[in-house]
Amino acid sequence: MTVIDGRGKYLTPGVIDIHSHLGDYPSPGVEANSDGNEMTSPVTPEVWAEHSVWPQDPGFGRALANGGVTTLQILPGSANLFGGRSVTVKNVYARTMQGMKFPGAPYGLKMACGENPKRVYGGKGRAPSTRMGNIAVDRATWAKAVEYKRRWDKYEDKGGEAPTRDLAMDTLRGVLEGEILVQNHCYRADEMAVVMDMAKEFGYHVTAFHHAVEAYKIADLLKANNTCAAVWADWYGFKMEAYDAVPENLAILEKEGACAMIHSDDGNGIQRLNQEVAKARASGRKAGFDISEAAAWRWLAINPAKALGIADRTGSLKPGKMADVVLWNGNPFSVYTRPQMVWVDGALLYDANNPKLRPVSDFELGQPGEGM
Repeated sequence: MTVIDGRGKYLTPGVIDIHSHLGDYPSPGVEANSDGNEMTSPVTPEVWAEHSVWPQDPGFGRALANGGVTTLQILPGSANLFGGRSVTVKNVYARTMQGMKFPGAPYGLKMACGENPKRVYGGKGRAPSTRMGNIAVDRATWAKAVEYKRRWDKYEDKGGEAPTRDLAMDTLRGVLEGEILVQNHCYRADEMAVVMDMAKEFGYHVTAFHHAVEAYKIADLLKANNTCAAVWADWYGFKMEAYDAVPENLAILEKEGACAMIHSDDGNGIQRLNQEVAKARASGRKAGFDISEAAAWRWLAINPAKALGIADRTGSLKPGKMADVVLWNGNPFSVYTRPQMVWVDGALLYDANNPKLRPVSDFELGQPGEGM
């Protein structure tokens, strides 16, 4: 038996990042490695992020050792209305993406609304070029998916000639059947409301809105629709739809009983999600919201686990769950604190005091040293 002295330290569930592009926008950040956006059509649900994931991305090791991240969802980018399938992975070293995949985790469908699709395709003189164009293309695509599902359901029930398989529609059929979870890039409150109305029209569910800068305006609607919001602590103003932010966003969502969480969308930010939550908690407390450390940690672990469909296996420290655990060398909401030890599935993958347990990717190991 190994006994670890944890006096003066904190033990937490591993951090879960619901929005990452590690592996499909890896380091080094050069064009040759840029594989996150299939910008050939506004509708590409047939592509899968996992087919771009490079397991040797040094960012995985940085996220583990610096941020205590044990699980992450890797998504396609947000250039398209339908960007493709996301994949959830454990933050473990593997030679292949399949070796990293979280066992049994449902796939996600990355969707996007707002400025990105209309800028990318309107700038090319193609539809959509407006927000109403975005929704029109979305609705036409979902109508096609509903009909595709109807044909396959009829075939599987009554037999006959099999419909022609369509890889894009296969993904959307999975959403309509509740097997694939919609992860929707959306900033503005009014657009989130429109998307939730569209989901009701076509019979699917939006699991989470990502980058939801204005989620605080519709916390009640999000709660009523059982839809989560993944947000930043204080990123705002870098484009118009990110303008109307408040640093109390997470705190307001928590107070109203909505499902809320932090996310990174960034290879550096993923290394400091505990500090991002510390900022969000401080903003909420300053505004008069009483948010305990335990409540704030839900934004880092169990809430993203719920939004990824894996809360029965990880996200909290309970018997029978995966042992995804971080021992911090102090209060994890302090800027001075770092992970001391990180376990994934009960295996010790990082130990600050053991040079042999420092994650280094094959890409880094393969670089020649000076004088070679």
